[in-house]
Amino acid sequence: MMNSGFIGDVAERGRPDPEELLRRIEAEESRARRGRLKVFLGYAAHVGKSYRMLDEGRRRKERGQDIVIAAVQKAETAEIQNLLEHFEIIPDKDGAMNLTEIIRRHPQVCLVDSLAYSNPPGSRHAERWQDVEELLEHSIGVVTAVNVQHIAEKQDEVQRITGKRARYSVPESFLRQADEIEVIDAPPESLVARDATADPKRLAQLRELALLLAADVVEHELGAYLDEHGIRMRLGAQERILVAITPRSDAGRMLASGRRNADRFHGELLAVYVRQTGLTAADQEAVDRHLALAKEVGAETHVLESARPTEAILEFARAHRITQIFVGHSSRSRWQELAGGSPLDRLIEATEDMDLRIFPHSPSP
Repeated sequence: MMNSGFIGDVAERGRPDPEELLRRIEAEESRARRGRLKVFLGYAAHVGKSYRMLDEGRRRKERGQDIVIAAVQKAETAEIQNLLEHFEIIPDKDGAMNLTEIIRRHPQVCLVDSLAYSNPPGSRHAERWQDVEELLEHSIGVVTAVNVQHIAEKQDEVQRITGKRARYSVPESFLRQADEIEVIDAPPESLVARDATADPKRLAQLRELALLLAADVVEHELGAYLDEHGIRMRLGAQERILVAITPRSDAGRMLASGRRNADRFHGELLAVYVRQTGLTAADQEAVDRHLALAKEVGAETHVLESARPTEAILEFARAHRITQIFVGHSSRSRWQELAGGSPLDRLIEATEDMDLRIFPHSPSP
């Protein structure tokens, strides 16, 4: 697995039930059969990701691994041309990787450049990243390279920064399969020195976007590994703020504060509502307004079904690795009426690994 460096404590192992143990064994066996995937992630053109990919392949070959090139761009520099001479190159077939020949040859590792590439019509797969998935399923490792502007879920943000949108894309879910991800962290100043038209501010924003994406992928992979081994990860790499909505909560203030904090720390904002029975028409309208507002400010919204709202929110927070919970409270809390006792006290006791922020409820009309 990849180094995390910034992941928090983990809980002690629990004793799994037989079905859970079988699931973990099957997941480990599937991971063991599958080829390993390493991704070099660039934040802009000409940062050197292709060179780093080829140099990685060269070093592996010197250690005795069987390495071939399955897809490569035309050499742009003498350094890349020199590296290409170290490898066997399997020629493409009709403009796409020759999967049949690669699988027959079955090297230990394939080098695949230009991951964001659409294959010609009639190819085995529509996209190159799908070709890579097939190689991994055949126990062939892959080292590949892609720029952040080609990650589908990041293209809107890249377009806001640069005013341009890449033609081809790779889904973020593919990146999350990586066993290792490495950002080519070339200083923006070096790119400006090579291209006087480059904008240092935009390059810095793209670099930050790539670093955050890589950190999120690392955390996701580590979380999956820990889940497979029955270990609970308690803290995440990024801030994840959860706003707990009730009919009487001051949702506007809570969501505005949560949005500011999420933006400040490049984190995520979530809103959750535990469905209540017996609400008045006015209370239901308030909930609907709160949830609509949450969507307007870009929060990921969830409606839970549970007769134990406090426990449901805590379970949700742990499953989503929440770092901060925003809740409303008044001297006569609706939570207290529903759950009995003091739900706020239970939250305070149970969130030792999360920050809890309490907002007074909106005044009654």
